[in-house]
Amino acid sequence: MEVEYIVIKHKGRSLPLEGVQASIKRLHPRHAIIPILTAKEFSLEAGISGEIKLAEALHKHSFPFEHRVIHDLSLASTTPFQIDSLFLTPFYALVLEVKNIGGRLEFRDNPPQLIRTRETGEVDGFESPAAQIERNGELLEGWLKSKGIYIPIFQAVVLAYPKQILDRAPAKTPVLFPNHVPRYIMELPRKETLLDQKTFNWLAEEFLDRHINYIPRPVCETYNIPRKDIRTGVICLNCGVIGMVKIKRSWRCRSCGFLDHRAHERGVREWFLIMGREMTNKDCREFLRVDMNIASRILCSMDLNSIGSCRYRRYTLDFHKKDL
Repeated sequence: MEVEYIVIKHKGRSLPLEGVQASIKRLHPRHAIIPILTAKEFSLEAGISGEIKLAEALHKHSFPFEHRVIHDLSLASTTPFQIDSLFLTPFYALVLEVKNIGGRLEFRDNPPQLIRTRETGEVDGFESPAAQIERNGELLEGWLKSKGIYIPIFQAVVLAYPKQILDRAPAKTPVLFPNHVPRYIMELPRKETLLDQKTFNWLAEEFLDRHINYIPRPVCETYNIPRKDIRTGVICLNCGVIGMVKIKRSWRCRSCGFLDHRAHERGVREWFLIMGREMTNKDCREFLRVDMNIASRILCSMDLNSIGSCRYRRYTLDFHKKDL
């Protein structure tokens, strides 16, 4: 009997990627930090691409037993931890960690490390994904035990593309390509049903209820970028030029004439991603290049959370509201 493929949490919007991309647009093209931000952008995009590849492979396969798939799950046990994809069944939980690192890969166990050799012969070292996923498996086990749930936990590292050449696998952790994951799942033991239907459904919902949305530190703090280096103004969505002009009920681009009545919302969102966790009226008017009254109307119209009163009022943004 085939069971419908059920995803109860898709991968969310990547705030780290959004912040890096916004910063690149607002820095001078020859700024010293641009190569670092560009490399980070490529790395984040590659990781997302790999996770999509895994999700597609799982979606194509029909599993003959109850299951739930939870992507991009963040929980807190003795410490916060993040799982790329969790495949939950009444028999076990499978933790999947996706990596998209090109070149020839060698997993070392003592000490745990991933060594990548590029085509040029250049060698790079990374934290071992095998050690990382084993640690996350232990944290998940502790989290489940705190809920009175005792099920086996399996882990596997997923290499996003076959162009990644595995010279040496880790001793304990399986390393798979996305298309091999469904077969691996089918081979895992299902002799005893450990979670009844009610408990299984409750646990799936509990994962969602306990998920902690990850909000990255502002880019200026993370990369020690002086705020003065960030170019201010509202960016035109059509041509990319900075400096849209506020007109009645909209914004107009000086360069291409494009009109955008929500341009200020993107500008405020970018400020929180790049500059800081709290915004004042002064911050708003300097970043969007507007006067105090317009800044007040913008801040009051965006359903932001506020702290303090009058001229000491500060605003924070809930990044996970759908309209923002």
